[in-house]
Amino acid sequence: MSASDGSPLMAPLRFLAAVGRAARLWVGKGRAFILGTRNYADLASQTAIRVPLIVKNFDITTSHMYTLGIESIPLVTMIAIFLGSATVTQAVYQMSGMIPFRYLGALVCKTTVTELAPVITSMVFAGRVATGIAAEIASMKGSEQIDAMNVLRLDPLRYLIVPKLVACVVMLPVLTIWAILMAFSGAAFTVAVSVDVTMYTYLSGMKLFFKAYDVYVGVGKTAVFGAIVAITGAYFGFEAKGGAEGVGNATTKAVVVSAVLILIFDFVIAVMVM
Repeated sequence: MSASDGSPLMAPLRFLAAVGRAARLWVGKGRAFILGTRNYADLASQTAIRVPLIVKNFDITTSHMYTLGIESIPLVTMIAIFLGSATVTQAVYQMSGMIPFRYLGALVCKTTVTELAPVITSMVFAGRVATGIAAEIASMKGSEQIDAMNVLRLDPLRYLIVPKLVACVVMLPVLTIWAILMAFSGAAFTVAVSVDVTMYTYLSGMKLFFKAYDVYVGVGKTAVFGAIVAITGAYFGFEAKGGAEGVGNATTKAVVVSAVLILIFDFVIAVMVM
């Protein structure tokens, strides 16, 4: 009796075979995930160890601060202005008939400072910077420039990753502060032109529950997000394989994983400090 004759006796065997294939697939994926996590943590630790060496390459770091941070200001500005406007519009819609509008400023201030501006700015920063770092490292690896640096006893982590890491950690909080200011400007403009609330009432509401601690937390956690962006981009750049296609895959993975890790660490930090 062959296996293809549709015998009822073969159904359990086919089911077990399917279960075995699925288990083997998921075990392989789990092993790859654990190995990738270990390699990611190893890259992060090795990069952190080399951070004190930044004093010998400060010119490279300042150059990255400009290209990664200052050149991101126009994009961050545009997004932050509309973020503030959208926050006011949604807050008015949610509060209508339930919460007095004198609390509008407090709601906009809290949500913008603690969550929206830091997280959205970090996401935008990741989309621009993590992809760039991954593409650069992957291209250098594909053209054997990384191997050439190793042959010449030039540490790739020290010269390629550490300056980018420091630049991201320093500049992302700066961009977040700027984004908060621009979001407040967009929110104030929207209140002035389209909301039936006086500017005095709106600003009084902002001061009502304002805490400097919220600003410290909102801005401070973006330093962690900056480190995530730099390390994630570098990790997938070093892991890239397959020429131009590998570069494309590395950039895609870098921005996706950066976004996921930013949200995860945002939750962890919120649980720890709020």
